[in-house]
This record gives sequence, structure tokens and C-alpha cells, in this order.
Amino acid sequence: MKITAPLLVFVFLSNYPLFFGKEVPYTLEDRDRLIRVETKIEEIDKRFEQIDKRFEQIDKRFEQIDKRFDQLFTFLWIITGIFTALTISTIGFAIWDRRSMIRPFEEKVKELEEKKIGKVIAVLQELARGDVRLAEALKKFNLL
Repeated sequence: MKITAPLLVFVFLSNYPLFFGKEVPYTLEDRDRLIRVETKIEEIDKRFEQIDKRFEQIDKRFEQIDKRFDQLFTFLWIITGIFTALTISTIGFAIWDRRSMIRPFEEKVKELEEKKIGKVIAVLQELARGDVRLAEALKKFNLL
């Protein structure tokens, strides 16, 4: 305690002009220093403006890239649609072609079967006149 009191008095007296608002003289060195600081601040402001311009250019470039990606995705959707349409039309054509090719063969086969079956039934009816068991079998299936 004894040491702190004289120390406080010394600090107070050494900083006497600060405590009682004594004006500090403004010198030529202070003016020059202030001018240099202002010049440096202006240079820093110019650099920040250049950086802002560069960021704006980068933002514009990113917007261009985004537009290009949108165009590419649109193109991919178009290609996908075309591929899907071609695939569906090819499958549809194959099914239609098979049906149109097979139909005439089916008609000919039916026609031949009807002729042959008619002939076979006629032959069986002729044989049934002489064979009783065959006649009963044909009557059972309503062919006689």
C-alpha cells in the first residue's frame, strides 16, 4: 500500500496534460503523416473497388455458366425424349409387323384344318356304316 500511493501520484503527475486537457500542438510532421495515411487509405479504397469489379465479373461468369448448364440439361431432356419416342415406335412397329405377318398364315392354317377335318369326318362317317363301335363313338361326339 505504501508503494502504490506514491506510484499513483507519479503516474498522475507525469500525465498531467492528458488529465487536464492541455492542448497538444499540431506539428508539420503530424500534417505530413496525416496526408500519407489519407493517401494510403485512398489506395486501399481503389484496390477494394478493383476487387469489387472483379467479383462482379466473376458473378457474371458464374451466371453464364449456369445458363450454359441449363441449356445442356434442356438438350439432354430433348435427346432423352427422342430416344424414348424412337424406342416406343420401334417396339410398336415390331408388334404390328408380327401380327400382320402371322394373320394370313393363321387364316390359311384354319382353312386347311377345316378342309382336312371335314374330309376326315367324312371318311370316319363312311367307315362308321360298317363298324358299329366307330358309329357309337361318332354319335357320342355329335359327328354322325
